[in-house]
Amino acid sequence: MGPGKVFGELAILYNCQRTATIKAATDCKLFAIERQCFQTIMMRTGLQKQAEYTAFLKSVPSFQNLPEETVIKLADVLEETYYSQGDYIIRQGARGDTFYIISRGRVNVTMRSPDSMEEKLIRTLGKGDFFGEKALQGEDIRTANIVADDPDGVACLVIDHDTFDQLISRLEEVKNRYVDESQLRKQSIPLFDEPDTKESDHRINREFADVKLSDLAVIATLGVGGFGRVELVQMVHDKSRSFALKQMKKAQIVETRQQQHIMSEKEIMEEANCDFIVKLYKTFKDRKYLYMLMESCMGGELWTILRDRGNFDDATTRFYTACVVEAFDYLHARGIIYRDLKPENLLLDNRGYVKLVDFGFAKKLLVGRKTWTFCGTPEYVAPEIILNKGHDISADYWSLGVLMFELLTGTPPFTGPDPMKTYNIILKGIDAIEFPRNITRTATVLIKKLCRDNPAERLGYQKGGIRDIQKHKWFDGFNWEGLIGRTLTPPIIPHIRSVLDSSNFDDYPPDSEPLPQDDLSGWDADF
Repeated sequence: MGPGKVFGELAILYNCQRTATIKAATDCKLFAIERQCFQTIMMRTGLQKQAEYTAFLKSVPSFQNLPEETVIKLADVLEETYYSQGDYIIRQGARGDTFYIISRGRVNVTMRSPDSMEEKLIRTLGKGDFFGEKALQGEDIRTANIVADDPDGVACLVIDHDTFDQLISRLEEVKNRYVDESQLRKQSIPLFDEPDTKESDHRINREFADVKLSDLAVIATLGVGGFGRVELVQMVHDKSRSFALKQMKKAQIVETRQQQHIMSEKEIMEEANCDFIVKLYKTFKDRKYLYMLMESCMGGELWTILRDRGNFDDATTRFYTACVVEAFDYLHARGIIYRDLKPENLLLDNRGYVKLVDFGFAKKLLVGRKTWTFCGTPEYVAPEIILNKGHDISADYWSLGVLMFELLTGTPPFTGPDPMKTYNIILKGIDAIEFPRNITRTATVLIKKLCRDNPAERLGYQKGGIRDIQKHKWFDGFNWEGLIGRTLTPPIIPHIRSVLDSSNFDDYPPDSEPLPQDDLSGWDADF
């Protein structure tokens, strides 16, 4: 490698092992940047840009009475467009549906009278000024010319009527939903037609209140992950059912700085009460491990079935996608972003319904806010996460499109020999991907609408919210009520001989690793 070459670029995105050795062949001078520094810069510039755009918007009369989070969302969808000196941005008499704010440079406003072709200068506008405001109410006949008049060029922030309308209506709906929710909380009324959410939660907690770690006997291993193992366990005094016990090494969590993610996982799973999300019953801890006692889903991972079958047909994919949509509806209504969708994190329960598991990357966000943590599986990561632009629940809709593609074909649409190549393919966009013949036209349309590069344009994130996905042509005739009421027959019914039958999971050798170090630092006091 010589001057101008780059290496170690994956390390600025996340903590990864080096895949090669780099040795200086001559005396070298290098520019280096650490991940923490890079991410802080990206986050700061993202927030600065958002603050600047928000300030521009607040100076526009139409936007002055809008709530803060609405203005922030609008700031996110503004697109910067550039014009050279002498370019006509708007022509008098033309129809238009676009609104502009000048972010750099100067423009001239000119008009010509009906009886003369000569243009008369009316005024000059500069940074922070705006024009075309009427276009946000609908198509507008332009009453003047706007001409770029700056030797260094002009930059404008642009939003069109459709984007504005989609966003404003959706935000009103979301805002009302959140207001309703907070009012209900104050009055202790159960939310979202869950007749006895609080009561059932307390019942669960009461049932497991006295269970100790020593009451659990390990039967088999169901999975092995980054922080430890998931074991199939049974209560010593109750042989009628089984559970999944996730154990995580505390020292390793500290080493990889995942403490916040683990605490967040516990909080979110404890509160979740949804048929499409694995239930967490109780947590334990000792000097070496944290433990989560969860319901066992003995149908195995959806990934195992997909691997054995190669791919699924339309109807099968539709059923599993619908299960995920229901889980997302539940989470997103509470401001929770999931961020780790993939077939390995979808478990089949005893009847064949799918449940979301592993909430290690889930996070609760305030309305209108974003998060900057880089996380997820390379093939499923949304472009705004790779570009460190900040992301929110729309990243989940991107991954839903990727999941659909993988279930229908057996492989994700974006896949490369290493993560960096995968990210480059993702950044080229879904339109650069060739869709196999077996994906129907309506499925293709839905996948492409979910995998839009611009997060604000993704289906599920617009005016109609997640209902837009449920109403899409690909779901025509699908029995949503049957799914929610669990009267629908799943496409694949797992074969389970008993509560201890782990045959739907892969075999794992016994744990031969040395015991992890003790961790007594106390960060897990609330676990």
